[in-house]
Amino acid sequence: MKVTASQIRQDFNNFGGFGQQGYGYNTNYLYEEIGKILGLDHQHNMVLVGAGNLGQALVRYLKFKQSGFNFICAFDVNPQLFGQTVGGIPIRPLSELQEYVDANDVDIVVLTIPKSEAREVAHSLTKTNIKAIWNFAHVDLELPPTIQVESVHLQDSLMKLSYNIHRNSMTSEKE
Repeated sequence: MKVTASQIRQDFNNFGGFGQQGYGYNTNYLYEEIGKILGLDHQHNMVLVGAGNLGQALVRYLKFKQSGFNFICAFDVNPQLFGQTVGGIPIRPLSELQEYVDANDVDIVVLTIPKSEAREVAHSLTKTNIKAIWNFAHVDLELPPTIQVESVHLQDSLMKLSYNIHRNSMTSEKE
């Protein structure tokens, strides 16, 4: 990571004292405390909106559950998916989303729907008690500050990767 031990100690000190000078750190305790800072000592119930290929892949990713992120339901507009399950969770009609979120302890809504519909769905969720949206629709969402939004732009990530490959190859050619 190209950081010094001193920089890491200073960063840890911003969150509290985790070690003792000259003795280092109890790694198990440090791991637990960093988990608490990140909120990983809580279970986060999530629902999926958009049970297509990307959504299904996210639901099936087992490490989310191991980290406390638990998918409890999925929603879609495709009637052929209603009543089916993915990764052990039911797929329900999108029209039931708001009622389901209101009746269940949902922290995070994961959007894997076309951008043409993401704003409308996100706006309808502002009337619920959700805390966050993990947005895979390639559209920026403007929501009240009570709802945290983390947008994942897959194409932007690929462009960044392409740029880094190109930059690295140009550096190698000069040597």
